[in-house]
Amino acid sequence: MDEKVINKDIVKEENLVYKKTNLLTDTVLHYCPGCGHGTAHRLIMEVVEEMDIQSETIGIAPVGCSVLAYNYMDIDMQEAAHGRAPAVATGIKRLFPDKFVFTYQGDGDLAAIGTAETIHACNRGENMTIFFVNNGIYGMTGGQMAPTTLPGMKSSTSPYGRDVKSMGSPLKITELVAELPGTYYVTRQAVHTPAAVRKAKKAIRKAFENQKLNKGLSFIEIVSNCNSGWKMAPNQSNQWMVENMFPFYPLGDIKVPEE
Repeated sequence: MDEKVINKDIVKEENLVYKKTNLLTDTVLHYCPGCGHGTAHRLIMEVVEEMDIQSETIGIAPVGCSVLAYNYMDIDMQEAAHGRAPAVATGIKRLFPDKFVFTYQGDGDLAAIGTAETIHACNRGENMTIFFVNNGIYGMTGGQMAPTTLPGMKSSTSPYGRDVKSMGSPLKITELVAELPGTYYVTRQAVHTPAAVRKAKKAIRKAFENQKLNKGLSFIEIVSNCNSGWKMAPNQSNQWMVENMFPFYPLGDIKVPEE
């Protein structure tokens, strides 16, 4: 039998195990192989598609690897200066209160140059969602030490490892914002295994549902790898993440509203 005929017969709706969401563009991902950003993009867009809110969703991404999100998410997107995404999102949400507004930021952006914008948006309880991808390093700009870099962790600016005595301790900003009265839902997830992906998607759906109900700010951290910045193969970086990142940044809900 002709191979094209076989493929046509196999690729039927009832035989499809997985289908890419229509809200991801056909642009080839520019992320490093094994990076968690692509999976995070997919989950967000799957939720937007399932909730049928494509035309009602506006995403904001600043500088860093997160800036590439504009190429892949088929929704309205707005660029922000480095660290300023929560401020831009605040303006958009207040101007269009019925829209679903989210920021998509890395740790160097959100927890360093954008610390003030993050803290105050969370404290005000802006009715939006913040997605925070934490790989413990500045991924795009050269692998420098970030506020989230672990003690002893090597980077281009801490080649002998982060010395807490001289460089300070890593900033657990997710726990910090959970203490603020304006945050409604705060959680830390990952996307390195199918089970983790399912939990992360559930959290993303909850965040958008919270926004629909005008509950306040939902903050979702996604602990990810940076195999290029960490100088590791993808599988090795995932294992390193499990053994080193997760004990310091444990997965799970941190602030869940009482039902």
